[in-house]
Parts: sequence; C-alpha cells; structure tokens
Amino acid sequence: MGIRLTNTLTGKKEEFHPMHPPEVSLYACGITVYGETHVGHARGAVVFDVLRRLLESRGLRMTHVRNITDVDDKLIERARQEPGPGDLKAKVGEVARRYTEQFQADFDALGLLKPTREPKATEFIPKMTEFIERLVRRGMAYETADGVYFSVRKDPEYGRLSHQKPDQMIKNHRAETGQGKKDALDFALWKKAKPDEPSWPSPWGEGRPGWHIECSTMSTDILGDTFDIHGGGQDLIFPHHENELAQALGAGKPFARVWLHNGLLTINGQKMAKSLGNFVTVADVLAKVPADVLRLFYLSAHYRSPIDFTWERMEEAKHAYERLATFLAHCEAASDGTASGNPPDLDRRFFEDLEDDLNTPKALAVLFEAVPHPGRQMGETVRRLGRVLGLFSSGGAVDSGAEKLAKERDAARARKDFTTSDRIRQQLVEMGYVVEDTAGGTVIRKKL
Repeated sequence: MGIRLTNTLTGKKEEFHPMHPPEVSLYACGITVYGETHVGHARGAVVFDVLRRLLESRGLRMTHVRNITDVDDKLIERARQEPGPGDLKAKVGEVARRYTEQFQADFDALGLLKPTREPKATEFIPKMTEFIERLVRRGMAYETADGVYFSVRKDPEYGRLSHQKPDQMIKNHRAETGQGKKDALDFALWKKAKPDEPSWPSPWGEGRPGWHIECSTMSTDILGDTFDIHGGGQDLIFPHHENELAQALGAGKPFARVWLHNGLLTINGQKMAKSLGNFVTVADVLAKVPADVLRLFYLSAHYRSPIDFTWERMEEAKHAYERLATFLAHCEAASDGTASGNPPDLDRRFFEDLEDDLNTPKALAVLFEAVPHPGRQMGETVRRLGRVLGLFSSGGAVDSGAEKLAKERDAARARKDFTTSDRIRQQLVEMGYVVEDTAGGTVIRKKL
C-alpha cells in the first residue's frame, strides 16, 4: 500500500498517484505579507514541508510552488500607516518587501525547504487579466460599476469543495459587498481603482485583482491546467479555495486533483489576534527554543487536527526533544554497532505511519522507541528518519571546537589529570553544552 492522503474534495482518504511519476506538482497557499510571521503561518508551512520530504524520500521529484500575496486590502491599509509622505503604491511595495524578507528568514530558521517557485501576485497581473477575460467570454463573469465579478450561480456544482449548498453559504457566511452584483455570493475578480490606491491597467480600466484569482492564475500558469496537490489551512477551504476551484473550472481548467488542508492553531484555546494580546510570532518562539522544538510541537498533532499553542506545551516539546538530543549524543559516543534489544522494524513502521495520511504523532512515537537503545547504527537510523520530519537539520549541532575539547577532556581523565578535566568541563558548559560522563567517554550536546 502506498501513500494515502485525505482529499478534502472527496472527503475520503485515498492512495496518492502522481499524474506524471516520478514528478509531483504541489501548490501551497503562502502568506499575505502585511505583518510578522506568526506560529499559525508556520504550522501549515511545516505540514507541507513534511509532505514534500516524505515524497522525495520515496524517490519522487517535487515542483513545490508557494505564492506571496503582495497586493491586498490589508496590505494597503498597513501601508497607509507608514510614516511620512510618499506614493501609496510605493509604500505598499516597501511593506511587502520588508515582511517578505522577514517571513523568508523565519522559514529558513525553521529549516523549511525552499519552494521550487515563490511567485508574487504583482508579477502575474497581466496573466490574471487574461484569465478574467476568458471567464467573461465564457459567460462566467460580468462587469459592474466597481469591478468584474464571478457569477456563482453559473457553476451548478459550486460548493463541491466545502460540501455546502449556495443557499447555506448565504445564511452562514458574510458575502462580499459590491455595486451591481447579481447575486450575494458573486465575488470580485477585478476591483476598479479607488483614489490613491495601487492600480494596474486592464480591459476594464485601472484597478487590481481580487484575492482568489491570483492563486488560480499562478498555479495553472506554473504547474499546468491540472496538477497533483493543492494545499492550505482549513480556514481557506471557503471562500478562497472554493472560489479558486470555481474560477479554474469556469475557465475550462480541471485544476487540482487532491486538496489537503491542515487544522488551525489557537493560542491558549482562543483565536490568535493582536487585539486579544495573544499574537505569537515565529521570532518570539525561536528566541526561546531551537527550531526543532517548535517543529516537534507541530508534529505532535495530526496535521488535520487543531492544535493549541501554549508556553507550557512548548516546555513539554522542549523536554521531549532533549530526550532525543541526549539519545543521539550517547549514540555518537557508543563504540558498538546496534545495541541488544533494539526495537524491530523502525524503518518499516515509521514509513507505514507517515504514509498513512502523514500521521506524524505515530511516526514520532516510533522514533522515541529507540531512545532506551543507544548505539551508533541506531543513532544513524533515527537521524535519517528524523530528517524526513525536518528534524536534526536546523541547529543544535556540536561544533568541531567543542568536539576537540571533549576529546582533550577524555585524554586528561585517562591520565587522571582531573584539574584539566574539570577546567574543560566548565569551558564546555560556558560554551552552552551539557556535559555527561559515560562509559564511552565525554558526551556533549547543545543546551536547549
């Protein structure tokens, strides 16, 4: 049995078969760059990073696209708050540049693999207008006084992704406002320019694209009219992904075959919001713990489940990671191959769990079974499997200078020079290492 993934479109767990093996195409919705990268953003990014690592570990080649939304109502509003005079379009560009650099640095610090492509919305506006023109020609969209709208009722299966009926959507969700809309559910493809706002030319006059059209355009332009996987957070299923799919199908593009959605993150049981004073950035967390600890926290819950961030849970993740780090340090010091009593079939069980809809909690449990059985071969196995989860590659390594000091300490202990041994121990502690004496010699690991 191969890799099985829960497809939001069908509501079923299905065996995954790429369209063109060994190639796999993945489009994962990225970030609107108007503020700091928070721990909710990072949760989804880690999920799709693990998916990519798993697929690549099985010999598949990934084309991974993650977009950057660099024009948006929230971004424009954030740019208005920038001090000093200046053109608003230029300010929007500067805000987008600043926060793009920040989130990329945060994701690098988390050890995330870089996407194959990371397109910006503003780079694709001419192609977005072509996409909208196609929808208008096919009778799926219409122009009004303030823009161009998609005609939802022209799609008889609208709601196929979120598994809702249009009348139910009207009742349960706030519709977009707009002048001359024919139906409450119709949504903007193009917004005609307002005074002082950034705008670009189009067949309907100066303006800017709606949010949903950007992903339909960029994904199909880069990956083709049909591609393997589309991913994002569960909050994007409706309206964003529902509308992306409707647009693509309305333009005659079959679009994504598999849809994956990760559960949402709360803070102490509440939705994260600056107004509630519970906004936690990636930088806030990485200032206190290594990146692997934050990753371990995310991996402790199934990707489709909600996860609640608390600093107490971060401490639990830190202690769990210390167990792994101590085990690996002992494996480095071990002189034997595989210790007796090792848990069997680590590889097989690890991949069986991970290939069953990315069950990271169960895959992690397999790794922790190895902790009581340190040995060089076991340590190599755990490191190799851990890297499929993105662990053991984002810091915490012992540098060559510390390794040299540990060997010097072992030599001092062998000749019973305990003054030198104690001095080196203190030096290593001051360098930020935990120092242990074992039968195999001095074991050191980075203090978390």
